[in-house]
Amino acid sequence: MNNTYKSLLLTVIVTMSGPVLAEHHESYSANEATAVAWVKAGHTGKAETKAMVEKNMAADGMAHQSRYVGFGFSYDPQNEDAMVITNITPDSPASAVLKEGDIFVSVRGVLATKENRERLSFRGKPGEAVEAVIRRDGKSRPVKISRGVIAAVASKPEVLENIESGDAEDWPVDEGEIVEVISKGNIVYVVHHVKDTDSQNEMVYEAYYISRFEFNDKGQVLNTRGLGEDRFVLEQTGYTISR
Repeated sequence: MNNTYKSLLLTVIVTMSGPVLAEHHESYSANEATAVAWVKAGHTGKAETKAMVEKNMAADGMAHQSRYVGFGFSYDPQNEDAMVITNITPDSPASAVLKEGDIFVSVRGVLATKENRERLSFRGKPGEAVEAVIRRDGKSRPVKISRGVIAAVASKPEVLENIESGDAEDWPVDEGEIVEVISKGNIVYVVHHVKDTDSQNEMVYEAYYISRFEFNDKGQVLNTRGLGEDRFVLEQTGYTISR
């Protein structure tokens, strides 16, 4: 799964598929230090990301995914034989049509093979209907789904499940930098710049991301939200919004 598509699916961690970030600030408050370490862990590796969430996310913590236009589902990227749906966002367009365990056979006539996954028509304008074929209970059936605006929220167990579904070898290490850390009360913003290489076409891209953290009185992350330049990344790596 390429880095840009993964950022659309797994931003519950703050854009998990990115580079290691350089140290930029010498003295942080406790909450600021945790927020910076959280961002760095998400850009370093699967084990580091999981350990950070397990230790520093509150039991009732929630991760707010960056909004995107799509169907509202994710699939197992480690399954090279079939595109199996592993999670569906509640109240999304996909929730009315698809079920966990469904397998995509084709999307708009393009076979859902490992080689074709980056060509499938999952991105585009909201309200645009997409016809596909899925396999459920061993039988193929046609489906039609209209794209919508997805704003998913994940609990701590769901965040950890998303991390576990990622490939530890697919956490690239490249250039990056913490640009600024801003806080007021229990809210911390981390501005970071990344530069990475798309794993599919080996094109270099860069982007700025803002990660917002809300802490409880115990210094644990109660809410986190990532804002980024995903469309900007797509355009730098040769994709368009109509793809």
